Amino acid sequence: MVATGSLSSKNPASISELLDHGFHPGSLLNDFDYWDYVVPEPNLNEVVFEETTCQSLVKMLENCLSKSKHTKLGCSRVLVPEKLTQRIAQDVLRLSSTEPCGLRGCVMHVNLEIENVCKKLDRIVCDSSVVPTFELTLVFKQENCSWTSFRDFFFSRGRFSSGLRRTLILSSGFRLVKKKLYSLIGTTVIEDT
Repeated sequence: MVATGSLSSKNPASISELLDHGFHPGSLLNDFDYWDYVVPEPNLNEVVFEETTCQSLVKMLENCLSKSKHTKLGCSRVLVPEKLTQRIAQDVLRLSSTEPCGLRGCVMHVNLEIENVCKKLDRIVCDSSVVPTFELTLVFKQENCSWTSFRDFFFSRGRFSSGLRRTLILSSGFRLVKKKLYSLIGTTVIEDT
């Protein structure tokens, strides 16, 4: 049976309308009762756990960028587009959901692509007590905007050059490559531009 928008409840008037059109009363009530019990309730514990895991993964990525800005990138600030780390964390969770150990079996290599050259930023091991079952390679991309280059050129020639270091602006695009470590199945690539 297919319910349509014209039947809004189990009220007697709606049921009698269906009976006039040839529906058998026993099957009608059973169909409605069936859907009351079949549709599963969402598991709120699982939703909270996934949200908590996603937020901790976002923090790991943000810490990686924060730590790398002075040590490997040589800049004073890294500007990250809104929700970029959130989108990446969701993709990482989706890719790890098919793995035997889930996210715990993940090793993530974080890179930054600047002018077609990849620079290694960090290696994140999600759970060091678990033997890794897959690797993810995350590649952040630098935003290509001409005013930033002009501003850096302008300030580097002036008296502000010693105190001002460059600001790195990340693009909203990224690349995420999954490689299974114990399988002959090929790699999975997510390109978000």
